[in-house]
Amino acid sequence: MTNSTTPLLLDNVTLEYPDGQDNTIKALDHVSLAVERGTVTGLAGPSGSGKSSLLAVAATLIPATSGTVLVNGSDVAGMADAERSRLRREEIGIVFQQPNLLPALTAQEQLVVVAHLRGESTRPPEARAAELLDVVGLSGQLAKRPHQLSGGQRQRVNIARALMGHPSLLLVDEPTAALDHERSASIMKLLRQVTQEFDLATVLVTHDVEFLPLMDSVARMRDGKLTLPASVA
Repeated sequence: MTNSTTPLLLDNVTLEYPDGQDNTIKALDHVSLAVERGTVTGLAGPSGSGKSSLLAVAATLIPATSGTVLVNGSDVAGMADAERSRLRREEIGIVFQQPNLLPALTAQEQLVVVAHLRGESTRPPEARAAELLDVVGLSGQLAKRPHQLSGGQRQRVNIARALMGHPSLLLVDEPTAALDHERSASIMKLLRQVTQEFDLATVLVTHDVEFLPLMDSVARMRDGKLTLPASVA
């Protein structure tokens, strides 16, 4: 494994939970993974293989049963809830499958509210929100509300929102599941672009093998076990 400055380092991570019948299900089975800055690691595998569990553990939303989870060198184990929340706000951007934008807010306001939740006061958040929406190709859509945007545009807002907190780690869950082929391709290319532009470590769960060549490496999951990333170049 690489050193502790790696944005995401999972070492021998296991995640178990009760199945309701006095047994346990092993969602993650001794998983190890390192993701470096400026790279996209694709995470592939059948439904129920553990991909979402891996993202949840990496996002510090669920504590691992055993093993080590380091985010930018910080060991998540033993952290209080407030400390994990702070780490998540400051180091991790999450792009969910569904954008879940607030209907009453404009595209720019969707991002500004993130800055307010983080308590930022050093720079007007409107300026950074406008910059990020420009980066994702929505410079002329700042005042549009979700119902005025296409599905692909809403996902672009979702990506820009995840970047608002200056993350080092970007976790992306099936970002093209509800999009047609053309919009899916543009979203995948955008995620690669922002990974390089912002020097992010990106983990991207996808069901579409067509886009795997866009990844720097691909990790495959089955029954909670992970096959270490292999280059797709």
